[in-house]
Amino acid sequence: MSTTWHILGAGSLGTLWATRLARAGIPVTLIVRDQARQQAYEAQGVLTLVEHGEARSYPIQVQAPDSDEPIRRLLVACKAYDAESAVAQLAPRLAPDAELILLQNGLGSQDAVAARVPHARCIYASSTEGAFRDGDWRVVFAGHGYTWLGDASHPVPPIWLDDLTAAGIPHEWSTDILTRLWRKLALNCAINPLTVLHQCRNGGLEEHHCEVATLCGELTELLERCGQPAAAEDLQHEVERVIHATAANYSSMYQDVGSRRRTEISYLLGYACKAARRHSLHLPHLEQLESRLIAHLHSLGLPTD
Repeated sequence: MSTTWHILGAGSLGTLWATRLARAGIPVTLIVRDQARQQAYEAQGVLTLVEHGEARSYPIQVQAPDSDEPIRRLLVACKAYDAESAVAQLAPRLAPDAELILLQNGLGSQDAVAARVPHARCIYASSTEGAFRDGDWRVVFAGHGYTWLGDASHPVPPIWLDDLTAAGIPHEWSTDILTRLWRKLALNCAINPLTVLHQCRNGGLEEHHCEVATLCGELTELLERCGQPAAAEDLQHEVERVIHATAANYSSMYQDVGSRRRTEISYLLGYACKAARRHSLHLPHLEQLESRLIAHLHSLGLPTD
């Protein structure tokens, strides 16, 4: 029998993976916040996936963190700022050969999780898939994309990639996963904060071409200084392409602020600015952007870390 996929985080990406794996007949257990959330799910009994306008429901097992069932394979699909504490809560349940797939935005949380569970194999992931919840225990597959996975310290791909193929999850094992994570970090830093400050969809940034170009120049300098020249290559062109391709979309940070949720600023723009300071690199526009965003979040009463 296949190894069970334990999925930590019942948000949009966690439930998107859970429903597709279940659809393929692969055993899945969703780990929710607490007993109250477990009971709320059990009252309904199914997770619903809406794809191409068609809704299908799947009966998926749900657990609270304090279950005693061992975990061998764990997809960590919670927000970057929750990842370390959530994994620490589950650490006693991790089998000696446990593998964790870390699906967080930005950088910083992955290293914190790996340090917390040194006996486990931590695989980093970067996804361009899009999904949102339009109700409790319902997820809408909004943007077909791709997921890259890799392990910088152990480049041999795991056998469970076959499960992703069976589940119809487009993916690729990447031997340069850190380059992909740095590239995505730079894209997010060039787009997300500006959409919040200018209160616009991604396409609205086409009216702020000079500001975007200046940021891309500084981010290119940062990536090169951090030893990531491949991630820096033609960055401005890629940022402009993403802005155009996703013109009608609201960035994830814009959505977080609009819903009065904590943002992942510390793992995106904050991480970039800390890296610049660590390398004694003065990037005035990037630093100013961080200050403006922090001030804006503060004015709304939202966390700034």
